[in-house]
Amino acid sequence: AQATREVLLQLSGVLTRNKPLILTAKGLETGTLLRQSQIAHELCPDVPLAVLSGPSFAADLDAGLPTAVTLASTWQDAPSLQAQLATTVLRPYLTDDVPGTELGGALKNVIAIAAGTALGAGLGESARAAVIARGFAEMSRLAEAMGARRDTLMGLSGLGDLTLTCTSEKSRNLTFGIRLGAEGRTDPETTTEGRVTARAAADMAAGLGLETPLAATVADLVEGRISVAEAIDGLISRPLRWE
Repeated sequence: AQATREVLLQLSGVLTRNKPLILTAKGLETGTLLRQSQIAHELCPDVPLAVLSGPSFAADLDAGLPTAVTLASTWQDAPSLQAQLATTVLRPYLTDDVPGTELGGALKNVIAIAAGTALGAGLGESARAAVIARGFAEMSRLAEAMGARRDTLMGLSGLGDLTLTCTSEKSRNLTFGIRLGAEGRTDPETTTEGRVTARAAADMAAGLGLETPLAATVADLVEGRISVAEAIDGLISRPLRWE
């Protein structure tokens, strides 16, 4: 996601208003806090845009396993694009909620790191379930404040993608968190979108006056500001509240 701007600049001579650009990276740009479609609209305002997101692993599609995803676009010909992308194993569901689709895909990576950290630290499956549930509430609050619709977050690109990313060890964000929780360190060479998105999400929430304890904790943890033990203590010692 952090390379989107550079790639689009390189493709500026290729992109046209006659063909849609489908964005598949999941994340917020650091510094600007822009979503992927906002970057694209800034650089190529005349090109029709769509966002493809949802619970999917490339290996599953490659193996011919059925997969359902969200295709988000406000382009008038989006239904024809949906039809072109559909196959016997890939089922894209159409929505015009571009912010909700992008934010669900970006924020779930942060929660997956938190879920993995809980597992790696030996806190157990119940702790992971709590992280997923509270994480979904947190990402929903932030996304809705940024213009997302609740029904989108409850769908494939929100809850669906969150469930997959937090429960499968094919997920790079989950395995990143597991190693972080177990060893207190990670491989800096591994591409893990949630590592960078955590700080962007925390900064965005702070600007909106929202509390996002999981995102803020993950951001501090991956940046080395706190230890795993301090992260756990900080979350568990938060004041009790109504759900």
